[in-house]
Amino acid sequence: MRIPLSWLREYTQLPAGATAEDLMADLVKVGLEEEAVHRPSDSIRGPIVVGQVLSAEKEPQSNGKTINWCQVRVVPEGQEQTLVGKGIDPSGVQGIVCGAHNFAPGDKVVVTLPGATLPGDFHIAARKTYGHVSAGMIASVRELGIGDDHDGILVLSRIGLDPEVGTDALELLGLTDEAAEINVTPDRSYCFSIRGIAREYSHATGTESTDPASLVAAPEALEGGYGVVLSDEAPIYGVPGCDRFVARTVRGIDPTRATPQWMVSRLRLAGVRSISLPVDISNYVMFELGQPTHCYDLGKLSGDIVVRRAAAGETLETLDGKVRTLDPEDLLITDGSGPIGIAGVMGGASTECSDTTVDVLVEAAHFDPVSIARSRRRHRLPSEASKRFERGVDWHVAHVAAQRVVDLLVELGGGTADDAGTDVGTAPEPVRISLPEGFVSSRIGMEFSDELITRALGELGATVERDGSGFAVVPPSWRNDLETKEDLSEEVARLVGYDKIPSRLPVAPPGRGYSRTQQQRRRLVQALADAGLTEVLAYPFVSKGHNETFGTAKEGAPLPAVKLANPLSEEHGWLRASLLPGLVEIARRNHGRGFRDLALFEAGLVFLPDEGPLGTESIPPLGAKPSEEVLDALYDGLPDQPLHVAGLFTGKDSPEAPGHTPRAWDWADALDFARLAADVLGVELVVAQGQHQAYHPGRAAALSLRTGETVGYAGELHPKLLAALDLPARTVAFELDADALFEAAADVVVAKHLSTFPVATQDVALIVDAAVPAAEVLAVLREGAGTLLEEVSLFDVYTGKGIEPGRKSLAFGLRFRADDRTLTADEASEARAAAVALAAERFGAVQR
Repeated sequence: MRIPLSWLREYTQLPAGATAEDLMADLVKVGLEEEAVHRPSDSIRGPIVVGQVLSAEKEPQSNGKTINWCQVRVVPEGQEQTLVGKGIDPSGVQGIVCGAHNFAPGDKVVVTLPGATLPGDFHIAARKTYGHVSAGMIASVRELGIGDDHDGILVLSRIGLDPEVGTDALELLGLTDEAAEINVTPDRSYCFSIRGIAREYSHATGTESTDPASLVAAPEALEGGYGVVLSDEAPIYGVPGCDRFVARTVRGIDPTRATPQWMVSRLRLAGVRSISLPVDISNYVMFELGQPTHCYDLGKLSGDIVVRRAAAGETLETLDGKVRTLDPEDLLITDGSGPIGIAGVMGGASTECSDTTVDVLVEAAHFDPVSIARSRRRHRLPSEASKRFERGVDWHVAHVAAQRVVDLLVELGGGTADDAGTDVGTAPEPVRISLPEGFVSSRIGMEFSDELITRALGELGATVERDGSGFAVVPPSWRNDLETKEDLSEEVARLVGYDKIPSRLPVAPPGRGYSRTQQQRRRLVQALADAGLTEVLAYPFVSKGHNETFGTAKEGAPLPAVKLANPLSEEHGWLRASLLPGLVEIARRNHGRGFRDLALFEAGLVFLPDEGPLGTESIPPLGAKPSEEVLDALYDGLPDQPLHVAGLFTGKDSPEAPGHTPRAWDWADALDFARLAADVLGVELVVAQGQHQAYHPGRAAALSLRTGETVGYAGELHPKLLAALDLPARTVAFELDADALFEAAADVVVAKHLSTFPVATQDVALIVDAAVPAAEVLAVLREGAGTLLEEVSLFDVYTGKGIEPGRKSLAFGLRFRADDRTLTADEASEARAAAVALAAERFGAVQR
C-alpha cells in the first residue's frame, strides 16, 4: 500500500515537514512493515515552471522533419526573471526548439529551464540545434515521468488547469509530494486505505485522526433505486457470495470533464494511472475508504442487476479485453444481457464507462473473501479490488463509499444524483469475544491493568464491557481479523507498544546440554560431511513402487506403509519407508542439470507402521485439550519413525586435473562410508554377502550388529533399476538404521591406546569352502590371535589352478603389537598359529 503524504495529512496530524521515512518509522511501531519510498523529486528537479507559448514558427528541415521555433514566456508579463543561470533569459522569454505540433500560441505548457533534471538523469541545458540556441524544453508527460503518452506536449488547459505563468510546475503537478509504501499482511486488510492508515498513525503517535467515512453524509436507508437481486444458489461453504449491494445513480455527467490534477497526482503516487473521471473517482474512493466501487454506464445496462454464480459455458469479456470462460464457482454481476462482471475482481467491457457516458450507476458491494480469492486465482486476474475483497472489507462502509463516489461525480463531473437508491442484503452478526480477567497479562508476559486494556481496545474502536469473568469485547466492523481472546491480547500489546514488553531470556533447563541421542546424531552427520559428502533434504513423499522397491529386501514381501489422505499428487502419495527414493530423485534432478559426480547423504525419519490401523479414526475437537488417555491412544497409533542415514554416489570421486585421473565410485566406497558411520559411534558392523531387490545380486553387503540384527545394506544398485531411473550404471548406495546404531553404541567411546613399540606383521593364506564368508573367517582370526593382534585385513581372494573346485583361498594380513614391549618373532608366530588353529576348528580351514 502506497500512502501519499498530502492525502494522509487531510485526516491526521502528520507534521508538515515529515518525510516518508518519518511516517514509516512511526508505522513500524504498530507492526506495519516498511517497503519503499516513492519521491518523484528524487529524479526530477527544477527550475521547471508553467510557460505560455507566445509564438511557434514552423521551420522545415533538410532531414524531412519540421520543427517549431518557439518563444515562450516563463514569468508573468511585466515582471523580471528572478532565476539566473546559463541559458536563462533575464527578460523571461525563452527561445525553445520543439518537435511536437499539438500546441499553439497562447497555450500554457510545462517548461524545463536550463539547469533542470528530468527522470533518467536527463539534464537540461542551452544548446545549439537546428540553427537556434534552444534554452530549455517544452515537456511531455513521459518526459516528466507522470505518464506514458509521448505523442505530444502536455497542454495544461486540456487537463483542466489554467495556472499563472511562472508557477512552479512540480508543485502544480504534485511532483513535490511523496509516498511511503508499506507491506500489509493478510490479516490487516483495513490498512489498504487512507482511512486505516490514518487510524494506525494515530495509534502510533498518540495524536488525533479523523475517519474519512465520518465526513460523508450518507443516508442510512435507500429505496426506490435500480433493481438488484442477490441470487446465490451455490454458496461456498454455505456462505453467500454477496451479502450487501448498494447502487446509486448519477445523471447528466459532462463526458468532457477531465480528472482534476490533484486527484491524478495522488492516484499516480498511490500506484494507479488515470483513466477517466468516473473510473478515477471510483479508484480514489477505494484508496480513501478501503471499499472498492464500480461505475457502470447506465445506458448500457438492461434489466435488473442479478448477483449469481456462473452457468457452465458462460463467457465474459473483461475490462482488460480478454474473453474468459467462467467457472460455476465464479460469482457474477449480471443483467438482462448476461454477465457484466466477475464480482469483486473485474468488470465487463460491455458496460464500462467511456468518453460518451453521461449517466452512471455506482456499485458498492460486500463479497465473500473465499469466493473472490478463488476467482482471482482461477482467472489469474489480480486487481486492486480483489486484493481488498479477498482479505475482508468493512460491511458497514458500502453505503458511505457509494455516497462519496456520488458526491465527487456531482462536484467534478457536473452530474445530478438521484435521491432514490438501492441497498439490499443482511448485516452480519457482530462478533462478541470473551476476554478473561488476567488473560492478557499471562499471554504477553507483563502486567496490564484493566484501565489500560479498556483504553487500548477502545482506541482500537472496539466496544468493551465488564462481565463476571473479565471483559466482553465487540471488535469494530473494519477489524474482521479479530475473532479470539488471543487476537485481542496481541492488539493490546501492539497498541501499548512492543517496546514496553520486557526482554527476558528463558532460563535454561537443568541438564548437561545435548542428550546422548542428539550428540550421536550430530557426530554421525558431521563425520559424513567431513568425509566430503553433501547433505541434502528430500521430500518424505514417495510413490508406492519406490517404497516397495527400496523399503523391503525381498521382492514381493508385504510392506505396511502410510498412505496420505490428501497427497500433493497421486505419484507421491505415500510416506517413505526408505531414504533412497528421495536421494534417487535428487540425483536424477542434478544429472538433468549437468551435475554428474555426486556424493549425497541424508539423515531423516522413515515411517514403518504395524499391520494394524494408525489409530487416528477419531480426532479430538478443536478448542479443548484432549485427555491424557486420548493423547496416549493417538500416540500409540502413530507409525514407528526411526532415524535412518543413507548415501548415494554417482560418477567419479574427484574432479579431473593434470596428472590426476579420478576414480569411479564403486561398491567398496558405499561399504566404507557405512563403516565410517558406525565407527564414529563406536559400533562394529558385521559385513556379509547380502540380497536386496534394489541392489546388484552379487555386489551387495548386508550390514548387521554383533547381535545378528540387520541394520542396513550397502553396495551397487541393481542395473535394471538404474536403467529404469535413468541413472548411470554402477551407481552405489548405502542405508543404515541410525537409531539401531545409537542404541548399540557404548555410552562412552574410548579411544584405543596407541603403542609406541614397533609392529610385527605376518600373512596367512587359508583354504576354505567357497560358501564360507570371508568376514566370518576374519572374525575368527581376530578371536584366535588374542590381545596381541592389532589389526587383521583381507587382501586377496583366489580360486583357480591349485585350488580344489568348491574351495577358495583367502589371504589375510595380520599386524601384531604389544603395549609394553617389542614383540619377538616367536610371539607373533605363536599368536598367528593360534588364529589359524581356531579357523581350522571352526571352518576346516587349511593353511595354503
